[in-house]
Order: sequence, then structure tokens, then C-alpha cells
Amino acid sequence: MSASGGTKAIVAALAANLAIAVAKFVAYLFSGSSSMLAESVHSLADSGNQGLLLLGGKKAQREATPQHPFGYGRERYIYAFLVSIVLFSVGGMFAIYEGYEKIHDPHEIEAWYWPVGVLVFAIIAETFSFRTAIKESNAIRGGLTWTQFVRRAKAPELPVVLLEDLGALVGLILALGGVGLALLTGNGVWDGIGTLCIGILLIVIAIVLAAETKSLLLGESAGVEDVKKIEDAVVDGATVTRLIHMRTLHLGPEELLVAAKIAVRHDESATEVANAINAAEERIRAAVPIARVIYLEPDIYSATAASSGQNPAKTPGGTGH
Repeated sequence: MSASGGTKAIVAALAANLAIAVAKFVAYLFSGSSSMLAESVHSLADSGNQGLLLLGGKKAQREATPQHPFGYGRERYIYAFLVSIVLFSVGGMFAIYEGYEKIHDPHEIEAWYWPVGVLVFAIIAETFSFRTAIKESNAIRGGLTWTQFVRRAKAPELPVVLLEDLGALVGLILALGGVGLALLTGNGVWDGIGTLCIGILLIVIAIVLAAETKSLLLGESAGVEDVKKIEDAVVDGATVTRLIHMRTLHLGPEELLVAAKIAVRHDESATEVANAINAAEERIRAAVPIARVIYLEPDIYSATAASSGQNPAKTPGGTGH
């Protein structure tokens, strides 16, 4: 997995979640807090999620085969989608079930210092993990807002880790609030309410992750900036006079397919056209290095044909992108 895949952030989150899961489960055994049990399962699920992201990154590095000629780059999208399913089923649904059980049959929290101490430790550890994810994301986020970054990022790992860590921090605060209110009031129902809120939070995050990774699985075009760079690189003004229309598709986070129809001069020889196409491909790769699969089709631009078609992009010689 490349650096842009956020391997450092994933490993930091994995280490934090494993340590936190053990600590939370020990606290549950001593205190009987349902929030602690839900949070330990949440951290265990998060650990499995980070393992899935690392596995997806490893599988995506396989070489292309005759059966999969464009390689395995989308493996990273598939495993990111699995993460959203695990977060929903294992984390969210379990927490809702446990919260309901605690509200229906509340129990007093014993050895209160265990859950409180573990929650404070977990908040510190998750803050470190979240800080690492933010730092890794800032290196590639550019001028995008955080919402835009999550929605537009082609590498799924960092948005997944960011949302997981954010959900974990908010979940820990909810758990701490539930445990605190249960201790102050002597009513274990508050512990169950905190657990229920954790479950709802996890399901919301899982739905957001599923929606974003589904879009990546279906196939997304290059970003606006990359499209502009490719458009500028195609035309040289000599042999290639115009970009008639173009389509781009991410074969993986760091592999882009570019298919375009380009206008060439009608009096150019086949050799000159072939050389012009090769030169255009080199310019595209220099402008956008992830454009690794490029298909350029030469054509003669016709203003008449372009103006007569209802859909210029599908009209021979038509304009449009």
C-alpha cells in the first residue's frame, strides 16, 4: 500500500484499538458495565477493520492477470466496504442490543474506578490515533474541507480511519457520560442509555462509510484538478488540435484509466498521428502520474457534426467532455 493509503494511520489505530479492547474487557469483568462491554466489542471490531484495510492494501498490489487485465486496485474499495458492514453488524447492532438489555434489566455498576480509569486511558489512546490520522490526511487533503475530503478521497483507508477514530472518541465520551450518570444516580439505566447511543452512533458512521465506498466500487472519475491537467496535456496545437471528448475511471486509488477522442489534422500521415498519440500519452502521464492506462482515438473534428448531435460526446467529431 502506498503512503497515500495511510498505512501509518492504520497501524496506529490498530495498536491503539487492541490495547483499548483488552483494557475495556477487563473493566467490564470487574464492573459489570454494559457500556464497557459494548465499547470492548467496538474496539475489537475496529481492530478487525484495520486488519481488513491492511489485507486489502496487500491484495491490491497483485499483478494484473489475463482474467483481471486491469489489476486488483479495487480490492481496497471492497475491503473498505466490508469495514462498514462489520462496523454496522458487530459494533452498532451489538451495542444497541446490549443497551436495550441494560435498560430493560439495569444493574448497579461495581468497582467504578475500573471503567472510569479505562475510559480515560482509552480517550488518550484514541486521541493519539486520531491525531495520527489527521496528520496523514492533512498531507494529501490540500484545500478541501474535511467533509469534501471524506467524500472525494479515492484512497478509502484514511477516511475510514478518520471516521472510526472520531466515532470511537465520541463513543468513549458517551460511555463515560453513561457510567458517570449511573454512578451519580445509582441507576444503571443510564449505563444502558449510553450504550444505546454508542450503537446508534456506530450505525450512522457505518452508513456513511458504506455510501462513500459504494460510490468508489461503482467507479468514479478523476478529480476535477486531474481532469483539467489531462485536458491541458492532451492538446499540443500541432498534430493534436482539440480534445473532442474524454472519460476517466479510477481502477484503484492510484491507477487511472483515460479514454479520449482527439482531433488530428486531416493531412497528417499515419506515422505522424501515431507519434502524436504517443507524445500525448507521455504528456498525460507527466501531468498525472496515476494515469497508467490510456486509450486515445484519433478523429477529424467536424463542427457540423458536433452541432447536429443531441449528445455531442456521442457524436463522431462532436465536442464535449
